[in-house]
Amino acid sequence: MSKKILIVDDEQDIREILEFNLANEGFDITCANSAEDALQKITSDFALVLLDVMMGGMSGFKMAEKLRKDNNDVPIIFLTAKDTENDMLTGFSVGGDDYISKPFSIKEVIARVKVVLKRHNKPNPSAQPINERKLTFGNLTIDTEMKETFINGENIGLTKTEFEILTLLASNPTRIFSREDMIEHLWKDAPYVTERTVDVHITRLRKKLGTMSKLISSRSGYGYCFKLPTK
Repeated sequence: MSKKILIVDDEQDIREILEFNLANEGFDITCANSAEDALQKITSDFALVLLDVMMGGMSGFKMAEKLRKDNNDVPIIFLTAKDTENDMLTGFSVGGDDYISKPFSIKEVIARVKVVLKRHNKPNPSAQPINERKLTFGNLTIDTEMKETFINGENIGLTKTEFEILTLLASNPTRIFSREDMIEHLWKDAPYVTERTVDVHITRLRKKLGTMSKLISSRSGYGYCFKLPTK
């Protein structure tokens, strides 16, 4: 069965270009001209959403935030003319899986769609500790089975990518992972992921960790490592 993709963009020509090319790749395409229209059309059988950020009415970021609050974990790729680091941080913080700047190459869009779908259909064993359900470091607990992270017993609500980064580092304490290492472990099949993407996710992860953010240590010129808390 063809995977269903929802395209949400208020520009008709962009919707038509994306629909034509993705349909040629074998995907089942539904289009919406606004976030409000998309929320009426989206169902649990959609495999991915291509979501414009700047639209009249509800923005793409707001739509993504609503989906996540409704416990809808459908993969989201943002399409936007905004490409600053703050915009990327916002996109990832509301649960986005990827971020493509306009104008874009249709080949790049197709490649990223396939990569995101592959990541979500295939668990990543390299980010999971062996024979450990919970990793505990002081007030921080990582439940690798339930995919949840707690500080002082409170779930801090990490995205899938943030959780995978934290688990990778915490499963290998004191080991330094270069940005290239992290891309190899977590985005092996994603040709468009850059070192900047890693830094953006780390920044967002540290913010959510709050007082525990010091556990993720930066080694200038080398990368990142998980620093065991002192007693």
